[in-house]
Amino acid sequence: MIASLTGRVARIDLDSLVLEVAGIGYLVRTTPEALSATRHGAELTLHTELVVREDSMTLYGFPHAEEAETFRIVQSVSGIGPRTALAVLAVLEPEELRRAVAEQNAKTLTRTPGIGPKVASRMLLELGGKLPAPTAVASGAPASPSIPQGPDADVVDALVGLGWAEKAATGAVDSARAAGGEQLGSAELLRLALRGLGGHR
Repeated sequence: MIASLTGRVARIDLDSLVLEVAGIGYLVRTTPEALSATRHGAELTLHTELVVREDSMTLYGFPHAEEAETFRIVQSVSGIGPRTALAVLAVLEPEELRRAVAEQNAKTLTRTPGIGPKVASRMLLELGGKLPAPTAVASGAPASPSIPQGPDADVVDALVGLGWAEKAATGAVDSARAAGGEQLGSAELLRLALRGLGGHR
């Protein structure tokens, strides 16, 4: 079992990267957020999970150990394979998933493409007790992620339509807004967000 890899990023694709370790290039599938946070030639450590099938061996990797562990646990749900588990982590952070399961919030899970109400209900049932409890919030109330409004929301929707995960799109818009200020319109904001996302590919 390959538990982790540390090496140089030799290539970045739409849904994977090649990590060169001691002269060997490992193709690792990962989340859009992880891809947008690295660059060609960077040193990177990924916590990995090797999924073996009759006709293939696929390596999945994540920057944080809790993501890799969550990836393994999500696959324990009947009918959920590695691709769907990866899609879950592309949309939800481990803490968001833990909170959704603890609160039996199926709507949060259905934000993942390919997961409808029935599958979400099954996930809530089968993941109960398997995931760690969500981190307590100091105020005693669950933390809720900020929801983009106005032009920001329009740009997030546009990026999602182009194939980016909602979490990665929201982060790119936030970064673009911080860099460009409040005066940016939708077109300028979209251009800056795309530059931030695409510049790492």
